[in-house]
Amino acid sequence: DSEGGLYVCMNTFLGFGREHIERHYRKTGQCVYLHLKRHVREKVPGASGGALPKRRNAKLFLDLEISSDLNSDDFEYEDEAKLVIFPDHYEISLPNIEELPALVTIACDALLSAKSPYRKQEPDSWEEELQASKHAKTLVQLDNGVRIPPSGWKCSQCDLRENLWLNLTDGSVLCGKWFFDGSGGNGHAMEHYKETGYPLAVKLGTITPDGADVYSFDEEEPVLDPHIAKHLAHFGIDMLQMQVTENGLRDNDIKPRVSEWEVIQEAGVKLKPMYGPGYTGMKNLGNSCYLNAVMQAIFSIPEFQRAYVGNLPRIFDYSPLDPTQDFNTQMAKLGHGLLSGQYSKPPMKSELIEQVMKEEHKPQHNGISPRMFKAFISKGHPEFSSNRQQDAQEFFLHLINLVERNPVGSENPSDVFRFLVEERTQCCQSRKVRYTDRVDYIMQLPVAMEAATNKDELIAYELKRREAEAARRPLPELVRAKIPFSACLQAFSEPSNVEDFWSSALQAKSAGVKTSRFASFPEYLVVQIKKFTFGLDWIPKKLDVSIDMPDFLDITHLRARGLQPGEEELPDIAPPIVIPDDPKALDIDESSVMQLAEMGFPLEACRKAVYYTGNLGAEVAFNWIIAHMEEPDFAEPLVMPAFGEVASSGAAALGAVGLDNQPPEEMVAIIISMGFQRNLAIQALKATNNNLERALEWIFSHPDPEEESDPALDTMDMENNANANILAETGSEGPRIKDGPGRYELFGFISHMGTSTMSGHYVCHLRKEGRWVIYNDLRVCASERPPKDLGYIYFYHRIPS
Repeated sequence: DSEGGLYVCMNTFLGFGREHIERHYRKTGQCVYLHLKRHVREKVPGASGGALPKRRNAKLFLDLEISSDLNSDDFEYEDEAKLVIFPDHYEISLPNIEELPALVTIACDALLSAKSPYRKQEPDSWEEELQASKHAKTLVQLDNGVRIPPSGWKCSQCDLRENLWLNLTDGSVLCGKWFFDGSGGNGHAMEHYKETGYPLAVKLGTITPDGADVYSFDEEEPVLDPHIAKHLAHFGIDMLQMQVTENGLRDNDIKPRVSEWEVIQEAGVKLKPMYGPGYTGMKNLGNSCYLNAVMQAIFSIPEFQRAYVGNLPRIFDYSPLDPTQDFNTQMAKLGHGLLSGQYSKPPMKSELIEQVMKEEHKPQHNGISPRMFKAFISKGHPEFSSNRQQDAQEFFLHLINLVERNPVGSENPSDVFRFLVEERTQCCQSRKVRYTDRVDYIMQLPVAMEAATNKDELIAYELKRREAEAARRPLPELVRAKIPFSACLQAFSEPSNVEDFWSSALQAKSAGVKTSRFASFPEYLVVQIKKFTFGLDWIPKKLDVSIDMPDFLDITHLRARGLQPGEEELPDIAPPIVIPDDPKALDIDESSVMQLAEMGFPLEACRKAVYYTGNLGAEVAFNWIIAHMEEPDFAEPLVMPAFGEVASSGAAALGAVGLDNQPPEEMVAIIISMGFQRNLAIQALKATNNNLERALEWIFSHPDPEEESDPALDTMDMENNANANILAETGSEGPRIKDGPGRYELFGFISHMGTSTMSGHYVCHLRKEGRWVIYNDLRVCASERPPKDLGYIYFYHRIPS
């Protein structure tokens, strides 16, 4: 509440605004609340003696926190706490040990002194001040003539060009340690310290006129170097001419990458701030820009606006006692913050005049902080619950999975993204074919590098770049590969080889090819450009390309046609399941693993998905990932079962029949994650002896399955829907799709800056009211030069016929 403060129930310790506290009392009967209110006193310049500062009430934002710096020196605070007894609203000021029982006093003191749950999410290291190194003042620097160029760095012991550190004693440029997420280096900087004892090093790519990141090997922690300018000048580095790369993130994106940051963020162009409903920014909570970009795009879609913001009163009325653990409540709350306009108001004219007269600029009270939303949606997820950068595409699928599992009405808003893909697999020897359908939410387009239209420029640039690196000179201006969108679309439609294909016609392994077509066209088409790949050293890399994405897209020619005259189907025979005596002898299809890893999933999770789905292909393994990505050990290394566990684990993983023919729960979850109802998934698995691939074929070949009533299943369904406050009214006729014409218009795109999904920054551009708008965390402005050719994820909406 903007003026009423915060009421905390002394029984559940949940906080409520003034407008909700009466409803909570009537609903629960809890009558004792702690009323907290903060008053902000704005300091008056020059005030002294008995002069009173200006006083005003501060807004208490439980989740939608304003973006202004409330810890600045311009304000003073006075906190007020009272105990309120309902229904008479009897108030007792605190502290008051005379009137209150000891137990109540202890509870109030504990609550008032408790650490904010939002602060608990932040690493303690962020709150610690760096100390000056004991070596800074007496550091000895060798006069060896070493001069460091402003860019083009490389480890002197290996070929790595990321995570590089400059030793401040002898000028050696060496790589840092290897990180668990696959980034980092080979630890040559640490080895150099152990050999020489030279204690201080500065991270290249973090040097700015304001300072740099310095690490002390001897003190084993980041430190301050008060003499950093002098120490850098010894090696020819002028701090005033240096700029930070990639906001100080964990890779030194040198000069060529700076242009990517400038182009995507439209740096150097005066952008007009936008205010009002739908133009609200979101605070970056520490590498949470991927979440901000995706949620801005999601809540620009009318179906999501109606489902959550339009149903906000109903969702709040049906919310559980603990709304912090309810998905629909958190979605409605976030959507309201973004679309209401309450947190996106232009500054008053008087405030602007005052700032101009005083020649100062104070941050406006705009934007929301999605701390509670992030805490809930990432709970239990090993990646999203961290403060590391994540893949926006992976988060999008994670969000859709949660939307599917928490229906908000008779019409699920995620239906607008769902479509069916028809896969045609052909045995090259027998020429027989098999048609299967699968559910998908994203069209993944490969980058057709071989179709670049500026190959001569690319070759010349590569030669100049290598010469500059060899001579330790600044790199030439970056030349990006220009790829026609039509070439990427053509690469998507071309046949691909099926690794380890088993032909049911030959009853043996054979060569096979697969083509994909749209069995239905979604209402909103999400297109991902597969820019991220793996190098020969298995280190994730990004293809820095420019693709001429069209404003209007027609993919009607990609409509599936089904079995054609003259085509003969492959027999419906499942491949034999062979469980080796030694489980370690089961090979893992590395091509499927790499396909999944290129989508942004952790490598170990991809290996487990392929292993536990019996090498049935990347599609089946992908569904396993979607069903298991919230498990705590999702990204943990694969542990092969012991000899005695082979039978049970193999049955669960490969679909062997159990003693009671009850389908394995994880296989049921895989089918549910594809949009089918639970009873249909169980019926299909039972009908096919728990063979996952055949079960999917069974579902599509039985549009009207017999209804089956099982009290045990009904009980399980009630448990699974316990967190869903408003149950969806859906049938069991298969996945819900909204088919229509295949003509689309672009309305938004998400861009990524950086060398991998594990670092960098995300920005969202959306077309609203006939103009493009850039959403860069808290900053929301009218876009002047939307970089549509550098996007990562594109959003299209169907053009009505």
